[in-house]
Amino acid sequence: MDNQLSVIVKESGLEKTKAQVLLDNFSAYFQIASEWEKKAKTIVVSDANQEADMKMARVGRLFLRQKRIAIEHTRKDLKEQSLREGKAIDGIANVLKALIVPIEEYLEKQERYVEIKVAEEEKRKQIEAETKAEQERIAKEKAEAEERERIRKENERLKKEAEERERKITEERAKVEREKKIQEEKARKEREAAARTINEEREKHERDLAAERSEAEEKRRAFEEKAKKEKEAVESRIIKCPFCRKSFNLGQAT
Repeated sequence: MDNQLSVIVKESGLEKTKAQVLLDNFSAYFQIASEWEKKAKTIVVSDANQEADMKMARVGRLFLRQKRIAIEHTRKDLKEQSLREGKAIDGIANVLKALIVPIEEYLEKQERYVEIKVAEEEKRKQIEAETKAEQERIAKEKAEAEERERIRKENERLKKEAEERERKITEERAKVEREKKIQEEKARKEREAAARTINEEREKHERDLAAERSEAEEKRRAFEEKAKKEKEAVESRIIKCPFCRKSFNLGQAT
């Protein structure tokens, strides 16, 4: 067991003083564990009447439990000491680094003066280029926005003008349509009036013709009646000779 502990400490790579502390604190426990590993195997209970052996097993168990708890306390104590030591080491190192780092950085700046100046100049040029590019981008976006706004306003103006033209065309078309309807209505009335006039004139002409025909018919009948009467009168004055068959008018021979 002691050899096993020595191997573990050796392989840990600890400084000798710290390694010795571990050996001093845990060697005795390795010895106790080794002894009880042998004693425990001698206690074999196979019958309920082996009360002495069972009591011995209890004594050994409680003893080992006590040692195990003591080992755990030792582990915690050593670990806490290591943690405190680690914190102290970290604190000291941090203080030393806080002193050394600024000096180191200052010396590095002196050492790399030219390189740093070149880098600073490149950085300045880069910033200027990026600033210029950003300003150009902003100016371009502004110009594009202004152009879009101009186009929007122009389109809006053209739209209003188109709507106004369309409105005037619609009004003019409606006016022309109204005038057309008025003219058509006027022409219709004129046609109807002309048709009525023509009909009236035709009817008057027909009535006049009818009257003339009636008057002519009356005159004809009157003439025929007169001629008939005159003929009858003449015939009534004519005497036909039964011997010579000649006709004689009262005072005139025919």
